[in-house]
Formats: sequence, structure tokens, C-alpha cells
Amino acid sequence: MQRSLPLAFLDNFLGSAPGWYKLTIIAFLLINPIILYMFGPFVAGWIIVVEFIFTLAMALKCYPLQPGGLIAIEVLIMGLTTAHHVGMEIASQLEVILLLIFMVAGIYFMKNLLLFAFTKILLGVRSKIILSLLFSAMAAFLSAFLDALTVTAVIISVITGFYGVYHKVASGRKPHHDHDHSSDENVETSHKEDLRQFRSFLRSILMHASVGTALGGVCTLVGEPQNLVIAGVAGWDFAEFFFRMSPVTMPVLVVGLSTCAILEKTGKFGYGAKIPESVRAIIEEDAAKKLEERTTRDVAELIVQAAVGIFLILGLLNQWAEVGLIGLAVIVLITAFTGIVEEHQLGKAFEEALPFTALLAVFFAIVAMIAEQGLFGPVIHWVLQLEGSNQTGMFYIANGLLSMISDNVFVGTVYIKEIDLALRNGVISRDTFDQLAVAINTGTNIPSIATPNGQAAFLFLLTSTLAPLVRLSYMKMVKMALPYTITMSITGFFFVFYYLQPMTDKMYENNIIHHHVEQPADVDGHGKKKSGH
Repeated sequence: MQRSLPLAFLDNFLGSAPGWYKLTIIAFLLINPIILYMFGPFVAGWIIVVEFIFTLAMALKCYPLQPGGLIAIEVLIMGLTTAHHVGMEIASQLEVILLLIFMVAGIYFMKNLLLFAFTKILLGVRSKIILSLLFSAMAAFLSAFLDALTVTAVIISVITGFYGVYHKVASGRKPHHDHDHSSDENVETSHKEDLRQFRSFLRSILMHASVGTALGGVCTLVGEPQNLVIAGVAGWDFAEFFFRMSPVTMPVLVVGLSTCAILEKTGKFGYGAKIPESVRAIIEEDAAKKLEERTTRDVAELIVQAAVGIFLILGLLNQWAEVGLIGLAVIVLITAFTGIVEEHQLGKAFEEALPFTALLAVFFAIVAMIAEQGLFGPVIHWVLQLEGSNQTGMFYIANGLLSMISDNVFVGTVYIKEIDLALRNGVISRDTFDQLAVAINTGTNIPSIATPNGQAAFLFLLTSTLAPLVRLSYMKMVKMALPYTITMSITGFFFVFYYLQPMTDKMYENNIIHHHVEQPADVDGHGKKKSGH
């Protein structure tokens, strides 16, 4: 029987999302103008922030781009921000967008090498605790020198490869058959329990590695985008940034890795699952078969991927170009020397990143609204009225809490600009500025792991095609990140509040870092004359 036209529209709206979810989004869109009219833009702005977070939390019910995008369009229509301001936010994050488009695609063309290398690790280390520590420590090390999003893309590629190998066998498919590993319809009954346990194993590895990107990303100037912004305003080079952060970041690193080991030992919060022996046997068999069938052309491809991998690391370490442009070079080099020259072969590499890139652009519309309506303003002004360790500690807490619900790049940028303005107006001293800059950087990087929307790398993982495969939902991520959030955030606060000042003073005494000369209000942090506005 034909459905009525209104019901057909409702069926089409947000596709296969549950009916209650569709009605919730419609309710959001209807009540927002009413809230704006009755309570003003400040209250309406905060309500919209909560609504947007809801769309992220329901990512497995409906990809957040569509419902979040509808809310963002309504924000523009209601005048809570402007298209020009959104464009400025996107332009300011162009480096991140280029990274997503080109670097993630570049990693796609290295997947054979990555799967080969990580298969050796997975099969060579039988202790789940050691394996988890290894993934977390490797992610931390790579994120300190590369970029958390790039490292996350590598991890997603590797885990997807492992999952695909087993899921194809569990579904009774032969290696040469095409297979959709997003469907469990053909999974044989004998494999269902092992598949459930394997998913749990992969989820834990993913979360350990994701937290590892935060542990390493906070340490260095290139680890996270906001680190570059903070270092630029403060006038710190790579070494000074590392040493100024180290009184906080090194204890947090130790506590983070210790938490990893404890979680695997206790099996709490969704951790502790081991790889089933049947799955290990299948992965071993697949690895052995690939080795046996490997041709000289396959070996040549692996050599090219390894050579380009070295180019990638050197390029990122030496900052030869923006990260995204290095990713573009990776695509060109690998495809040129491995025979991938057809357009449809290239297109597959971009399928993973482009939906998330579009979602990020929508997110910047919400960020533009937050900035234009000054939603964080009262918190910033209150914290600036405090003094001494109270001020530094509260900056850490305020940045952490706001980063959990917003974006750590945006929060870090807003706060560093506020204290830079306070320094130039003589409200705070240069030494206080340096202390607060450390609190801002650590505050935006460490507590923000509490939610997927706190860090771009976490959000990228949540919205990737891998997340639904291993049943990693928003709330599952929050639950699994909770013990890390508690231990790392408390450790960070403790060292910011009690030990940052004395340890920094000791660095001054030993000439590890240097006092910066106070600059007049019309001179920037690098000693250059500021241009007029």
C-alpha cells in the first residue's frame, strides 16, 4: 500500500535513522528559534552546543554530518554567526583540512606495508599487556613528532586490515572473493563468539593507541595544532616548548602508560579481552599465504612504500611543508611508482576522510557561533581574576572542561589570545603568561580525551568506517576513556598546581629555559612590531 506523501518525506528524512531520532532532530530545529526569542542568543547558543554534541553521541544511529549540518544552517539563518565568520574559521584550520584530505589518503596507499609491519608485532607479542603498552607507546612517540590525526589514520588502517582478514574467513569467503565486512549476515555460527571477543580486543587496542596520541601530542610543538598556535604566540621553539611542558607532560605520560597496564591486568572498563587463538591462527595463515604468494612486483611495492614512509617521517620532522602537502606528495610518489594511475583507483583513498572533513567544516560553524556569542567569555574573565597557583590551576580545569564539550584547538586558541592581551595590557607578568600558557596547552590536550568531540583524532576515529565494525560507539568511547581521563587529568592538575612553578624556576637556574624580555604592548612575542588594525 502506498504511503502518504508526508510520511514519504519523513521516511526519506535522515534515511534509515530510528524514528525517535528523526523526531528529536525536528524538535531541535523547531524549538531553537523559540529559545532564541525567549531567552536570547547566549542561552540559545549553549542549547545548540548541547544539541550538536547529541548528534555526535548518536553517530552510530546517523552520521552527524546531516543532523549537525541542519543545526549549523539554522544557526546561520538565526543570525547567531555569519557565513563570513564560518569561512574565517575554516580558513584558519586549512592546514588541518588539507591534512585530512591528503594525509589520510596517503596512508591508504601505505596500508600493505603497515599491515605487514603491524602483523609482525601482533603475532610476535603474545602478552596483551605488553602489546597494549607497545601500541600506546608507539602512538605517543609518533604523535610527538608527526601528528595525532596522521597516527590515528595509520592505526585505523591497520586495525581495519586485521578485522577484514578474519571477518572474510568467518563469513566463509575465500581470499580472492569480494566481501562486505560491514555485514555479519554470512558469519558462520562457529565464529560468532570469537568475532565478538575479537571486536572487544580491537576496541581496547584502538583506545590504548588513541590515548597514546594524546600522551605524545601534548609534549611537542608539532603534536597538536593548538600547540603550534600557543608556541607561536609565546615565542617558543621546539626545545623550549618541550622543556616548559615537561614538568606536567612527563608525569602524565608515566601515569597514562601505567593506567594502560592496570586496565589490561584488571579487565575493567571494557579492557582485558585477548585475541582468540582461532583468530590468531587465521591471521598467521593469511600472513604466511601472502608471504608465499608475494611476487617481485609486490616486493617492489613494499620497498617503494617503505622509502616513501621514510620521506614522510623526515618531511614531518623537518617541516618541509604543511602536513597536508606532504601527504599529497606521498600520494603522488606511491601511486606513480606502484602503477596506480586510474581515477577510480585513486578515488577509493579519499572515501574515508572526506565525510569527516565535511563534518569538521560543519563543526567550525558551531565554533564560529561560540566565538561570536562569547559563550566561553564569562569563564575566561572569572579565571583571569584569580592569582598565583589558583589562577594556573583553574586555567587548566577551565580549558579541560571546555575542551571536553568543544574543540581543543578552538579553546586553546581563544585562551592564549586572551592571556596575550592581558600581558600586553599589563594585567599579568611575562612569567605568569608562560605559566598560564603551559596550563592552557596541557588543559586542552589532557582532559579533552574524556569525549570524542574533545580531540579531532578521537572524533575521526568515532566517525570512521571502523567504529561501527568493532562496535565502538560514542558512549563506549566515553566509558573506555574514563579511567584515563581521571588518572591523567588529576596528575596534570597536581603538577600544574603544585610543581609547575618550582620546577620551572629550577630550569631557569640551570639555563635550560630562559626568561623572556617583557615586550611593549605594540610588539609581538617574537620582538617584531605589530601591524595596525
